[in-house]
Amino acid sequence: MAETGGLTSEEAARRLAQDGPNLLPRLARPSPLRELARQFTHLLALLLWAAAGLALLAGTPVLAVAIVVVIVFNAVFAFAQDYRADRSTERLRALLPSSTRVRRDGRMRTIDPVDLVRDDVVLLSSGDRIAADMELTEANELGVDESVVTGESEPVRHDRGELLSAGTFVVQGEAEARVTATGATTTLAAISALARSATRPPSPLTHALNRVVRTVAVFAVTTGVVLGIAGVVIGLRPVDAFLFAVGVAVALVPEGLLPTVTLSLARGAQTMAHEQALVRRLDAVETLGATTFICTDKTGTLTQNRMSVVEIWTPGGLVRVQGDGYEPTATITGPAEATTLLPGLAASAVLCVTGRAVSHAGKWQAEGNPLDAAIFALAMRCGWQDDPSRPVTRLPYTAKRMMSSAVLAGRASTIGAPERVFERCSRVPEEAHRALSRMTATGQRVLAVAGRPWSATPTEEAVETDLELLGLLGLEDPPRPDVHEALQACRDADIRVIMVTGDHPNTAEAVAREVGLLQPGGAVLGSGLPEDDAELGELLDHRAGAVVARVTPADKLRITRVLRERGHVVAMTGDGVNDAPALREADVGVAMGRSGSDVAREAADLVLLDDHFGTIVTAVRLGRATFANARRFLTYHLTDNVAELAPFAVWALTGGQFPLAIGVLQVLALDIGSDMLPALALGVEPPSKRVMLGPVRSRSLIDRPLVWRAFGVLGPVEAAASLGGFAAVLVLGGWSWGQQVAPGLLAAASGTAFATIVVAQMANAFACRSEAIPAWGLPFLGNRSLLAAVAAELLLLLAFLGIPAASGLLGGGWPPPAAWLFPLAGAVLVILADAAFKAVLRRRRRGRAA
Repeated sequence: MAETGGLTSEEAARRLAQDGPNLLPRLARPSPLRELARQFTHLLALLLWAAAGLALLAGTPVLAVAIVVVIVFNAVFAFAQDYRADRSTERLRALLPSSTRVRRDGRMRTIDPVDLVRDDVVLLSSGDRIAADMELTEANELGVDESVVTGESEPVRHDRGELLSAGTFVVQGEAEARVTATGATTTLAAISALARSATRPPSPLTHALNRVVRTVAVFAVTTGVVLGIAGVVIGLRPVDAFLFAVGVAVALVPEGLLPTVTLSLARGAQTMAHEQALVRRLDAVETLGATTFICTDKTGTLTQNRMSVVEIWTPGGLVRVQGDGYEPTATITGPAEATTLLPGLAASAVLCVTGRAVSHAGKWQAEGNPLDAAIFALAMRCGWQDDPSRPVTRLPYTAKRMMSSAVLAGRASTIGAPERVFERCSRVPEEAHRALSRMTATGQRVLAVAGRPWSATPTEEAVETDLELLGLLGLEDPPRPDVHEALQACRDADIRVIMVTGDHPNTAEAVAREVGLLQPGGAVLGSGLPEDDAELGELLDHRAGAVVARVTPADKLRITRVLRERGHVVAMTGDGVNDAPALREADVGVAMGRSGSDVAREAADLVLLDDHFGTIVTAVRLGRATFANARRFLTYHLTDNVAELAPFAVWALTGGQFPLAIGVLQVLALDIGSDMLPALALGVEPPSKRVMLGPVRSRSLIDRPLVWRAFGVLGPVEAAASLGGFAAVLVLGGWSWGQQVAPGLLAAASGTAFATIVVAQMANAFACRSEAIPAWGLPFLGNRSLLAAVAAELLLLLAFLGIPAASGLLGGGWPPPAAWLFPLAGAVLVILADAAFKAVLRRRRRGRAA
């Protein structure tokens, strides 16, 4: 490909100062005011608005104002959390590495896309994001994904002289281009201006939560209407029956559910970012927790992605190389005939790659693909000198050919997968096959290098035919030191792991056994996967591990679909441009942040900032913890709803003979006042040590055990304790069944019922920290946020009961001294009942396991 020197550094700096940085505008978001307005119009808010209006019409303005306060509180809180989470995610995206290769001062340099200027010469290859508008000066089999601009999913072929738009991606081939527009003058800027009205579709988790909310809301309204009608039937005035119905509906509506879930997911995403895992969609936090199958690449994920050529087979014998990283010097040993052939082999290999080894602050590092850098380092060690002015014509690598070629000075060079290169060679000695088997068996990644004379116009079919085999390069990439530990954590969590790689089956198997992924009885599959999906699924879904080598992008997509059809929640890793379909198909697409292509990152739900398999496991652990926290505060909320509903139900069923223990304003004080902070604290409960032991027991936010625990055990215990305290205070105060109650006595009894629910909920908060362990089996200081929340809840209780203005508004007075035994008893009973329920659940699970 022809090359030009590009701009000088001085001219580039002048143009950058003149035109400004190449900051491509992001797609505009809905205005904050519109997002805030949306929080006032969802289903729960509409129900509460209706209740407030009806309360006002019924002549109870205090109740109407209280309900409006609830609506405003919920809306502002939910908006604040959603806005904060959205902006946090945007800030975290800035952590992703981004770079562009340009030619300046006559040599290739890697710069931040922000520093691109007009007339910069940009070098493009497969996987690159096009960071500005450009005109092609050279193009070689160039295919561009323009879906961001045109909406078309198929790549578009481009030739010399055509224009490329900022924000698109190179999916095939190579090119050089001249920058024509940057920043706000690009095509993408104009498209962004048209997208200001765009709104994001709701996530799968949002759909699930909305289903929960709708179900609870319909149940609340239905129950309120039914009991309101029952009140009229037994003789209540219509106004009283209406207030009763409103109280029932308000008691059952989980006003704090959505903001609590949003906060929990946002915190989970923030925590994952600190652990080097960038979540691109908040709902992916929950999906990660349900992962049952991880399909992982080898290079850079299980290994360190620090490639080095350590062994070379040539027709003249075997050569060994001992060097430090990408340093240009090394010790080379081998027969004289082999070492004589080595410089020509290395020079041929380096022409076919684009990555380089460069010196930064005295340390040699990979610039571009680490495999390319290792080949570049080998060439330097053999005395090769880089000359950017040479007119090299390249035939880029494609997944179909599994090789790349270059033509320079009348000779063609080819490098690629040994099996494919061997097919194109005129003769392959038996020693080459034996060397390939031996090198791959030791875990080396092996590439074949070949060449031939060539002086005509290069094409793949012609150049890559009748080749002469020059040798085999054996590259080592040491495993990451803590991969063993991460894989064991997956086994403990009943998460299956397979290696999906483009390497030779022998190489992949050796590395998989070394890191502990492949155990005795595991499956090793080569390029010919079974055609039957059921058979493929059986081979992959194996506890002893599996390795799939020489995979194509279509194979990865098929593997994902097969595993999902078997009921698995699949996390698929990828770094290349061709991995994007599989990343989108997977439940959780995981892209590499350091070595991955821009296309892969854009398609993924999770980006590993350190390219580390252990980070995936950490993200799964945090995802499980976040999902468990959502179930914790759901249990806490629903338990309270039972205790709030019971007084209304008893009052209606007795025809008003038994006084109403708590009023609607007290219900609102419980939901929005005393209960909110402990619920939020449960949403940030630290991960349990047991969170990665065994499979996920439930993939539903609300399942049968949770319903039984809240509605069948904890809720009834709280209700019985509060109504018991209420009745005891009335009876000890001289009340008899059916009699009118003196206002002072009713206030004291109501305060006792209110205090019992609040104190029991304090105990319930500690009980909800675990679905399996009793409250006393958990570390008391394990969740300091919960301790602070419960302390605040206690202060609110004392304020609600002890401040005359508050107690007068809510309708509950200070309980008699002896009546405080009921709140204490309620707390103890909740802890004991919860422990008994957990014990029964454990015995049933052990029985099913046996």
